[in-house]
Amino acid sequence: MTGSAQLPLGVGLSDDATFANFHASSNAPLLERLRGQLDTDGEPFLFLWGAPGSGRSHLLQAACHEAGDRGGRALYLPLRDLGHFPPHMLEDLERLDLVAIDDLSTVLGRKRWEEGLFHFFNRMRDANKRLVIAAEAAPRQLPTVLPDLASRLSWGVTFHVQSLDDSGRFEALQLRARVRGMQLPDEVARYILHRGPRQLSALFDALARLDHASLSAQRKLTIPFVKQALGW
Repeated sequence: MTGSAQLPLGVGLSDDATFANFHASSNAPLLERLRGQLDTDGEPFLFLWGAPGSGRSHLLQAACHEAGDRGGRALYLPLRDLGHFPPHMLEDLERLDLVAIDDLSTVLGRKRWEEGLFHFFNRMRDANKRLVIAAEAAPRQLPTVLPDLASRLSWGVTFHVQSLDDSGRFEALQLRARVRGMQLPDEVARYILHRGPRQLSALFDALARLDHASLSAQRKLTIPFVKQALGW
């Protein structure tokens, strides 16, 4: 495995899931800590929790991109998609510089998985490698059945990923448009936020569709064009 590009089990990173693409707002301290995790004095273990759509998955993938850009080896494991595999998929991951585990709660309550995670945490600690985990709830609120695993989950520095308010969602949409090289008028951005889905990832998908449609049609982004392109 080289960098973070070639991942086992068909798991890849979204090209858009980078730190530069993330509107930090009140999550700025978390972003700073994640950026520095691979430094010599970086935190060995970070735990992120927050509501769906708050940006947890984006941040985990961004951490893997950052590791790859710095010449390290990283792996992103979304357990919602991979939890049907046996936990021995965690073996030898301490060879990597950083492992990012998403959707942790989807495998909790399953004894083999909890035992596998417990031993994996110990190996990562002993190897002095970096680990970042995300879930919908804080460590003490997770339904773990193995007390030793519950203890391990409390080892790290915990951050609550704050969901964006409407102003933050507007700024995040404009940031994503700028990164894509799109000219998104404020009134069009407000219309998309008012008419579109609440979840930011779905809004960004809509923005990508608009980018493609406007380039194909050689049209500027206007409210009538958005209605036509997205069928609203």
